[in-house]
Amino acid sequence: MTLGEALWHGQAHMPTTARTRLTIAGGDGAYVTTDDGRRLLDATAGLWHTNVGHGRERIARAAYDQMCRLETYHCFGRFANEPALRLADRLSALGPVAGAKVMLTSGGSDSVDLACKLALRHAQLSGDTARTVLVSRDRAYHGLHGLGTSIAGLPDNRDGYGSPSLVPDTARIPTNDLDGARAQIDQIGPERVAAIVAEPVIGTGGVHGPAEGYLEGLQALAREIGALFVADEVITGFGRTGRMFASERWDLEPDVVTLAKGLTSGYAPLGAVLVAPRVADRFFADEPDTPMFRHGLTYSGHATACAVAEANLDILAEEELVARAAALEDVLTKVLDPLRDHPLVTEVRSGSGFLAGVALRTDVDGAAVAADATDGGVIVRAIHENTLQICPPFVVTDDEVDHIATTIRTALDRRVP
Repeated sequence: MTLGEALWHGQAHMPTTARTRLTIAGGDGAYVTTDDGRRLLDATAGLWHTNVGHGRERIARAAYDQMCRLETYHCFGRFANEPALRLADRLSALGPVAGAKVMLTSGGSDSVDLACKLALRHAQLSGDTARTVLVSRDRAYHGLHGLGTSIAGLPDNRDGYGSPSLVPDTARIPTNDLDGARAQIDQIGPERVAAIVAEPVIGTGGVHGPAEGYLEGLQALAREIGALFVADEVITGFGRTGRMFASERWDLEPDVVTLAKGLTSGYAPLGAVLVAPRVADRFFADEPDTPMFRHGLTYSGHATACAVAEANLDILAEEELVARAAALEDVLTKVLDPLRDHPLVTEVRSGSGFLAGVALRTDVDGAAVAADATDGGVIVRAIHENTLQICPPFVVTDDEVDHIATTIRTALDRRVP
């Protein structure tokens, strides 16, 4: 058996992957190195997560020091560990939900599943037994666990597991169309909706920022019909939109916020869910009939992962990388703007943070363009709607951002008839 013959990649056409596998062996700052020695600018920050860049010895040292003391201990029942306690308090104080309680998870898909279960449980405990429908948006991506798959606004991810999805009580509303969203919810029955789940900036669905007033209006609609508003900030959390949380940028006050990716910059698998008091308080009341939320994960509050998160948050703060991401948003928008006139490009989506999407014509092989760019020294990825994803670490220079745009143009020019 050759090396890696047994590995089944995520979201991959395996016959193609077996022929084209790219093995990453190292990383430093905004760059990674392949096993054959090529140095590539990581314009995708891995899977949207390497905010502080690769190869941070300080984070590795935090993990080592914690493992030498205690690798982890679970947070079930009465047990806890100090890094989990510290991180939960820090996230509650840092996050966009005043007085939030915090549940820690193993990643973004875990966080989404937890948030959806909690919304359904909240409805049942509130006596709203008809509220069983989870509403999300067209183009939405909320991970690939059971509930996240079911609420996806990407049919390719949702279909094929039974009809209409793994979990039947889900529905999609239009993206950036409040009137359409209201009409769809009226058709479902507002009294049946347990939660509206929304990414402030849609990521994998093609990098779509919010229309003016849309997110605020969607939150108001949730309040009006008595549903929870869940902000999925797995991608946007921890600086990607130029604020620590996108909810701050768009003046949102969610009932629940899902987090992961930038929480550790990918140095350890960890997620979190922030829960507003109006949802959490019933589970904390010192009363004889206080209910339990029967949810938990073996690695919830993993001590080493939490220590990694603390070190990552320290770097974000000390190096002022959130402010740096805000400045880089304008740089990225400027260097990508000329691509709007390229004959193979239909749209450039930017201006909602330090991330962007370059949408290509349907007759263009986006995966091939991404491969050409990678061969040219810059990793980009083709995502939904034949869109090239751009989402670099916050430690890139202005010149490196310009190099990303130049490399994409070169890759596109090769395919102009």
